[in-house]
Amino acid sequence: MTKSTSATPSRRGLLRNFDFDHYFKSLRFSLYTMRRPLDGFWDLIHEGRGSMAAAHTIVFLTIVVEVLRITVTNFQAIIVFMEGFNIIVVFLNILVPLFLWVIANWSLTTLMDGKGRLRDIYMGMAYAMTPMTLINIILIPLSHLMTYDEMSMYWMAYSIGTGWFVLLVLCAMKEIHDYSFGKAIFSSLITIVAIGVIIFIFIMFFAVVSDAIMYFVSLFQEMRFRTM
Repeated sequence: MTKSTSATPSRRGLLRNFDFDHYFKSLRFSLYTMRRPLDGFWDLIHEGRGSMAAAHTIVFLTIVVEVLRITVTNFQAIIVFMEGFNIIVVFLNILVPLFLWVIANWSLTTLMDGKGRLRDIYMGMAYAMTPMTLINIILIPLSHLMTYDEMSMYWMAYSIGTGWFVLLVLCAMKEIHDYSFGKAIFSSLITIVAIGVIIFIFIMFFAVVSDAIMYFVSLFQEMRFRTM
């Protein structure tokens, strides 16, 4: 009883200390970054108009909308074999590239006079997801109102959302690291290369560890067989 009563006030204290007003303002500010990306991402980081809580919310909504896009969208737009569908894979398809980008970009930009911190890069990437997420929210119900011949409009809108996301990422990298557009594009390109290198190293490490484990397992089985 003592533990439960002591835990409840602590949770209430956390909720009481949470700045809901700043949270909702920072969440609503994502709409401003869509329309005015250069000013928006500068204010997001340097003027403190963004928040990690809002960034987490946007990433979570992006994942939820992607799950709905795959499972609810009209089958004429996308074909998904639900027998092999795994919601964990959808989570990883968004979270893994996001965190790889944050780590790779921060690692490289620290060598290129970049001013962004890990949390700044993460917030910039999260806020850049806003238009893509909003467009997908609109496209899900609209896909059921479109005929097969009109599905090209669906993919056009989806491509616009993706292109908008890429543009916002470049603007975010420019303002977060205080780069020129050329340097922001260059740093983004080498970030993609760095992600590929990280994935390659991870695969090689996993392969070496797997081979080592299999070797010791087979060695143990051989020793066990000889002692029996």
